[in-house]
Amino acid sequence: MKSGREFFDIYRHGFARVAACIPEVRVSDPVFNAGKILDLIRQAHARKAVLAVFPELCLSAYSNEDLFFQEALLCEVEEAISRILEETAGLDMIIVAGAPLKVEGGLYNCGVVMHRGRIAGIAVKSYLPNYREFYEARQFRPARELPADVIDLCSQTGIPIGPDLLFRVSSMPGFTLFVEICEDVFSPVPPSSRAALAGATVVANLSASNITAGKDEYRHLLAASQSARCLCAYIYTAAGFGESTTDLAWDGHAIVYENGNLVSESKRFSWEPQVVSADIDLDRLTGDRIRMTSFHDTRAREGAAFRTIPLDLDPPGGRILLEREIARFPYVPVQADVRDKRCFEVYNIQVQGLAKRMQSTGVRNLVIGVSGGLDSTHALIVCARAMDALGLPRTNIKAYTMPGFATSKKTYTNARDLMAALEVEAGEIDIRPGAMRMMEDIGHPYARGEKVYDVTFENVQAGQRTAVLFRLANLRDALVVGTGDLSELALGWSTYGVGDHMSHYNVNASVPKTLIQYVIRWVADRDLFGPEASRSLRDILSTEISPELVPGTHEDEPAQYTEKAIGPYELQDFNTFYITRYGYLPSKVAFLSWTAWHDREAGSWPDVPEDARHEYTLSEIRHWLKVFVRRFFKLSQYKRSCIPNGPKVGSGGSLSPRGDYRAPSDSEDAPWMKDLESIPEE
Repeated sequence: MKSGREFFDIYRHGFARVAACIPEVRVSDPVFNAGKILDLIRQAHARKAVLAVFPELCLSAYSNEDLFFQEALLCEVEEAISRILEETAGLDMIIVAGAPLKVEGGLYNCGVVMHRGRIAGIAVKSYLPNYREFYEARQFRPARELPADVIDLCSQTGIPIGPDLLFRVSSMPGFTLFVEICEDVFSPVPPSSRAALAGATVVANLSASNITAGKDEYRHLLAASQSARCLCAYIYTAAGFGESTTDLAWDGHAIVYENGNLVSESKRFSWEPQVVSADIDLDRLTGDRIRMTSFHDTRAREGAAFRTIPLDLDPPGGRILLEREIARFPYVPVQADVRDKRCFEVYNIQVQGLAKRMQSTGVRNLVIGVSGGLDSTHALIVCARAMDALGLPRTNIKAYTMPGFATSKKTYTNARDLMAALEVEAGEIDIRPGAMRMMEDIGHPYARGEKVYDVTFENVQAGQRTAVLFRLANLRDALVVGTGDLSELALGWSTYGVGDHMSHYNVNASVPKTLIQYVIRWVADRDLFGPEASRSLRDILSTEISPELVPGTHEDEPAQYTEKAIGPYELQDFNTFYITRYGYLPSKVAFLSWTAWHDREAGSWPDVPEDARHEYTLSEIRHWLKVFVRRFFKLSQYKRSCIPNGPKVGSGGSLSPRGDYRAPSDSEDAPWMKDLESIPEE
């Protein structure tokens, strides 16, 4: 799909634009209905969609009741199909419309699949509701009673018909369509379940579901769960304005889900026809199936035979940007209530993980280094809550600030204030004499008075701190609590072995930097440790991130800023999520990142102040992605191969070799670098 397509084209990056269409209908007027359907087809085509899905029995309207037995109506339906075929012959898109069709003396509720002026196949409804307000078994026969698997229609012979048809688009890897009709998804085992096992990635449901109070929530539940179970996209279109209101009502509800996530939704009770488009990530669906071993186990047990119909479809080209919003912070929900819940869960997972480790070891004391930065702050408030949960005094936390050659007054003060506010046992150990002695022993130029601030200079300090913490743990019968986060693990931003890489238990191991800030703020906003602690936490949140290992020109002005070296954490967390969670190509990650970050005025922000709302050019995104690829795939896996234990907190994954991520320590980055070169400089 990439060859010959420009970078800013969704079809280059494994997306497919689909359209759920809700036309105005007139009961028993196929000529009128065909005209309205054609109007929406043209709109969907203008939007660059490759699939347009219409409601159940939309060519005749659903609410005809015994009028379905009238030959005049059925003949008009066939003529309406012929008209649609004729007028869409030049449109390279798939069209699915509902129609009542006769097959050897029986009447069937069908979905007609059309492409380039031909009928590619006809799906048939399997389950007919015949309860409460529904009487479909009075007019229609279920798919299992079909007397043939091919029919002739609209001057076309040998058209496949049945509930077992898959429509595979050969030019779009991962795009295989299955059609089911309304009640099918309400059944205990929807036909789409077996279709997904047979290869369907996109399911279209043609529905005429009438509306009753609260039913929309049930539709959401069904579509979300079915898309999640089947690892597919689910397009649901329900009938709208124009159906008979003799005894029922209709809200024109269209929803599109992708693996349990809502992508798009119509306006309900609209008086106007609607085209609801959605960009489906086919790469995500196929990638999730590769990883989900139970999906393939189920296919081996429950798989059924389906007929596959190839479709030669050439997607539209040119500059086609994503219509769906891409979250800037994939680990941080935008909605306040969802974000609060996420912070609550993450924090308590960490607390319970640490408490369990203390219980299992019988160790009642913790040792932790507190720098006044984000990570150690977060780890410290996890320790404090774990002590509270275990009924132990917080003085069992032996917290130490360990100033070095570049420690700023601000971070030092923040560390001291926070330890005091939390009422832990606070200590201070100046590591400079020990670090200087080591540099003297190894002959480092700094020990001779030369201002050489190299990696050895930095790591001597990090190593000294860790060595001190472990010896304190021996002395105090304690566990050393690690503070390094997921973002640092991804980028290899830690001192290996005797350094911040090592601890007895690392509570932050799968929490990214962007999320840590919100969890700290969540704790502060709820005054979980009192107002003084909350004030200290907010001060820490306002401090720019720095390792503080190289002296600056001013006491409170560090020479190092982490993000100037390894890139903005907000970008690198974005890269981490999409490369580790989904295995996307760097070029696709860059396209998604540009979509999310190129315009600060577009899209939603998760409670980020105006002056902290950044935007990035494609060139900047490309530069930092290159840094990520190099560090992640080539330089830092050896560090992740032997990281301490720590709890996994989210579906975004962890990088533990005992959990989500296993990789060789000596791999190359060549395939990723090669793809990265296809990203334009803009």
